[in-house]
Amino acid sequence: MDQTESQSGHKWEGKVSTRVAKASADQIWPLFVDFFNLHKWFPGLSDCYGIHGKNGEPGCVRYCAGFSISSEGTSDPGENRPIKWSKERLVGVDPLGRSLNYEMVDSNNGFTSYASTVRVIPGDGDGEGGCTIEWSFTVDPVEGWVLEDLVRKYEVGLQGMGRKMEDSISVM
Repeated sequence: MDQTESQSGHKWEGKVSTRVAKASADQIWPLFVDFFNLHKWFPGLSDCYGIHGKNGEPGCVRYCAGFSISSEGTSDPGENRPIKWSKERLVGVDPLGRSLNYEMVDSNNGFTSYASTVRVIPGDGDGEGGCTIEWSFTVDPVEGWVLEDLVRKYEVGLQGMGRKMEDSISVM
């Protein structure tokens, strides 16, 4: 888990990763390129679907709802909180490097800017030795949060995603 606050204090940056031992990078990568179906993998995300463009192509936009990440912090896990949503645009896809970049274009979750990169890094040998999923983000400071708590949310979310993805591959 890496975290930094820029010298000017205007941006937060974080990076988390998780190891997937029972699935190769070639098996995990297509699950991320399926940009409109993040809800299948991300814990607490109830809905995700395309609202613009072709799934997996730069410029497409997805709508996501049900985030556990919001500007209310961690103090109220109750059901009375409004559902948090965002619209996210896929900015770039590098199939050879197995990375994608996306940005949040609208939301009600407290983020005023957000850019993220996901990378799937092959394990040892010919790609059959598992892989590592790396998720990094840059965001304006979020009211009601401290950077460490936000990074921890991402870390827990990515670990859950990795487990769900790995489990789905081992069933196939």
